[in-house]
Amino acid sequence: MATLFSPLKIKTIELKNRIIVSPMCQYSSEDGFANDWHLVHLGSRAVGGAALIFTEATAVSAEGRISTKDLGIWKDEHIPFLKRITGFIEKQGSLPGIQLAHAGRKSSELPPWEGSKAVAKEEGGWQTYAPSAIAFKEGDAVPKELSINEIKTIIQDFQNAAVRAKKAGFKVIELHGAHGYLINEFLSPISNKRMDEYGGSFENRTRFLLQIIESVRKVWPGDYPLFLRISATEWQEGGWTENDSIKLAELVKTKTIDLIDCSTGGNVAGAKIPLKPLFQVRFAESIKKATGILTGALGLITTVQEANSIIQENKADVVLLAREFLRNPYFPRKAEKELGVDIPWPVQYERAKKKI
Repeated sequence: MATLFSPLKIKTIELKNRIIVSPMCQYSSEDGFANDWHLVHLGSRAVGGAALIFTEATAVSAEGRISTKDLGIWKDEHIPFLKRITGFIEKQGSLPGIQLAHAGRKSSELPPWEGSKAVAKEEGGWQTYAPSAIAFKEGDAVPKELSINEIKTIIQDFQNAAVRAKKAGFKVIELHGAHGYLINEFLSPISNKRMDEYGGSFENRTRFLLQIIESVRKVWPGDYPLFLRISATEWQEGGWTENDSIKLAELVKTKTIDLIDCSTGGNVAGAKIPLKPLFQVRFAESIKKATGILTGALGLITTVQEANSIIQENKADVVLLAREFLRNPYFPRKAEKELGVDIPWPVQYERAKKKI
């Protein structure tokens, strides 16, 4: 029986345990560049013992950022500092992962602590893009509907970002197909009203994602994992459903996706989401059982026992923690003590491992 501290091999990469640091926006970049904040934020979770540490949603183009302060990987100049971060993470025995993203119609905003308001072009913002000219919520600027050529450019942006991710030393890529950002916007019949080959049927609405996967896999090593985060349901009648997610998982499993990271919501303003501990775990479980693909569970997982039970009961293959890692970068050290296992500590910290 697998437990929270069981290793997991995916392709040629082995996770030393089942605890992953989920991508968490930090809104602390200038022009997309990583800096000391990102080094300490991500590095401390590696010191804390997590198996895989993901960057925040990292934009594949400048206009793909959620906010003016988002991390980016759209130019070669971004690589050196990211490489410094991945090198530190690996020295701690953890794996560095990057989440590649395009925010679509939910881009060009201020950071949350500045109000998350749309930023006008004259104030440093930019034109937003989407599969259809439909704003996310009332009061938002209407995005420009992407042309076929613009779609192809964004697919190329994802491929270029994957090349840079490899040069920067990342070992896992996750494609962000959730939370109402561009890939999710294409998947959803609520935000995608196109009448061409990228809209209408399930086959057409998934085309953009499948082409991104194919494009990325051309340059991302075949023995390195490729994850996909999805919103497994939109919590909205007429929207993307759990059954759609199962169909998608079957499809992407044949397209070299190794793990589905199962989140929900984010594409429908005002959707009633039943927030409570472990509220999303059932989607990871149902997709795993229906398709056999590896899945990750996330969403209000806050205790060691919750995380361990998900793995023990085979509801998912890994757990991804976000806010709990903000509260406690050393969550795996706490889990080690509670579960009675012994894992290596950094030599610099060994003298504190036992209370004397």
